[in-house]
Amino acid sequence: MAKKQVFGADALQAKMAAKRMAKVIISTKNENGKYSYREAMVEQDNVKDFIQKNKA
Repeated sequence: MAKKQVFGADALQAKMAAKRMAKVIISTKNENGKYSYREAMVEQDNVKDFIQKNKA
């Protein structure tokens, strides 16, 4: 069964209110020379700031 889709002003308001998220993967090098990866879900507007803060 298909999900009913809503059109119009109500649907547009709901879409604008929803947060747009992005998955960011940060890599770090361990003491033994191998890389480990960490995933984080960040709001789409804050991706550049998050990457700058987590750079080694």
